[in-house]
Amino acid sequence: NVVARKAIGLLADGVRDGAAARAASDYLHTYRSGKVSATLNILSIDLHTHTLVITRNNPAPVLLIEAGHSRMLADPSEPVGTRRDIRPQIIEIPLTIGLVAVIFTDGLIHAGARTGRQADWLAELGALNASGCFEPQAWADHFLDTALQLDDGRPTDDVSVLVAMISKRLGDDARRLSLTVPL
Repeated sequence: NVVARKAIGLLADGVRDGAAARAASDYLHTYRSGKVSATLNILSIDLHTHTLVITRNNPAPVLLIEAGHSRMLADPSEPVGTRRDIRPQIIEIPLTIGLVAVIFTDGLIHAGARTGRQADWLAELGALNASGCFEPQAWADHFLDTALQLDDGRPTDDVSVLVAMISKRLGDDARRLSLTVPL
């Protein structure tokens, strides 16, 4: 994906999230003459400001748990590439133990549209929070499995889910990232 590559390259060079999103949008607009749009979410954990930074150019909402309460960030947000100077929605949230952000593609929102069944994703988030299981992989798997069930195992769109959880230190200062890509 040309947008992801551009944004990642800029972020790797130290460009701030919002500027990287705007530059990726302008690049796509120029590269495809404004005829192609794409969604873009960037999630950063800023250890300097001690905040979780969510940068959205995506109509799909972001689900959050803060202080044990679930909420949805669904302010309007425009996909990148259709015109110059598209600005992302940027939200900064103080890092606290128990903070959870769930970011996903529109395939999750549209899951079940063909079968006439849809999920209440905010309710799903609340149920996961109440379950006592605080494993990000288990949460991502739950969202993906639910989407597949709604589509009778035949999804009509791709679905990506990112779950970020702020938890107590595990005993060392190592940062861990898990990524699974089927081939």
